[in-house]
Amino acid sequence: MAHRVGIRLEDKSRWERRVPLVPEDVARLRTEHGVDVLVQPSPIRVFSDADYEAVGAQLSDDLSDAGVVLAVKEVPIDKLLPERCYGFFAHVIKGQPYNMTRLRHVLDSKITLIDYERVTNEADRRLVKFGRQAGQAGMIDSFWSLGERLRREGLKTPFESIRPAHEYRDLDHVGEVFEKVGAALLDGSGLDEPLIVGFTGRGSVTQGALDVFDLLPHLQVTPEELPEVLARPERDRIFKVMLEKRHLAAMKDGSDFDEATYRLEPELFRGRLHEFLPKLTMLINGIYWTDAYPRFISREQVQEQWRRGERRLRVIGDITCDIDGAVELTYKATQPDDPVYLYDPETDSFRDGFDGRGVCVLAVDNLPCELPRDASVHFSRHLREMVPSLAEADFTVPFDELHLPLEIKRAVITHLGELTPDYRYLEAALEEHAPVEALAE
Repeated sequence: MAHRVGIRLEDKSRWERRVPLVPEDVARLRTEHGVDVLVQPSPIRVFSDADYEAVGAQLSDDLSDAGVVLAVKEVPIDKLLPERCYGFFAHVIKGQPYNMTRLRHVLDSKITLIDYERVTNEADRRLVKFGRQAGQAGMIDSFWSLGERLRREGLKTPFESIRPAHEYRDLDHVGEVFEKVGAALLDGSGLDEPLIVGFTGRGSVTQGALDVFDLLPHLQVTPEELPEVLARPERDRIFKVMLEKRHLAAMKDGSDFDEATYRLEPELFRGRLHEFLPKLTMLINGIYWTDAYPRFISREQVQEQWRRGERRLRVIGDITCDIDGAVELTYKATQPDDPVYLYDPETDSFRDGFDGRGVCVLAVDNLPCELPRDASVHFSRHLREMVPSLAEADFTVPFDELHLPLEIKRAVITHLGELTPDYRYLEAALEEHAPVEALAE
């Protein structure tokens, strides 16, 4: 007998308006696969309750009739129903201390937990994710931040007409606004210097940022060409600079950069992005980083840059939002309605907002929720392909006998009260952190 599938409301944040399945895909699941869907009513969801009712879904605060429950963010412990299958971004695979209490409860409740982060193909590439939407929202917010920063410097530019991402209906709306900004830039931008934007990374996050950046007229140059760009007489052009790994790090012994060595022996390298940073107006950071690798930007490097009078850099859009990570200026995460702070190199201090001396840092830790409609449609398009298998699965059988497509089965963290074989390494984190977290709960 097929399971009913429940879609729970999101309650982790007032900004979380995304859904795991959009109404259009709920309709397809019902008509093409006979999947019965329950939807918890929500006052903030980007698709209304009426949208779901219109495609035949049943609204219900009580999801106890659903054998499979889908969400986006973590489900509160007291809302988890025992002996169900849940799918959401669980944030447990690194043994994150703040989620070990929830993981222990999942085990005790004999819940089959599917973590979207681990839904991967044979090459270990993630199949359901929001990286591109994070990049899109981060680029919009970065341009808005640049416009605000320049306005406070007394410069009137077309970027003033750009608003934060969460104020737009969808990406089509963004495109309409950026088309007008691009036309204004071609007519004369009001900039008294070249606007140079550097990008790190080549993955989905950076590709999302480029989706938005490329809506504006620009020229692409290499980092090595930046001195020539700054010497040109035309002062109001926009330039795109793609920073490769060789621009982010260099061998400590002075030998040529080798990407394989960088990947396997990162301790042999030092950061070198500071060599290019003084020539940028804005840096967009969208590359995956761990502390095994040299930091891209340190506070000390920005302080030295400032002392030399090199103060072109206005905004760092740290889309990755790794606190005290690749960009040491990212000292905290922010929210969409208060997304930026300033780093003052002279006093090595931070202040919220745009006003004052220093570099503006944008570090929103949940950027995809700023484009909830586009993000949900993208995510649902991939998730809908997996739902029929979840609806038909027998979750009472041992894990070895659990019949699911491999890409989904790789993402099963817990089953019948036990960690599945690929995730038994989490036992150490559960033992170390769960008792402390339980006291704080």
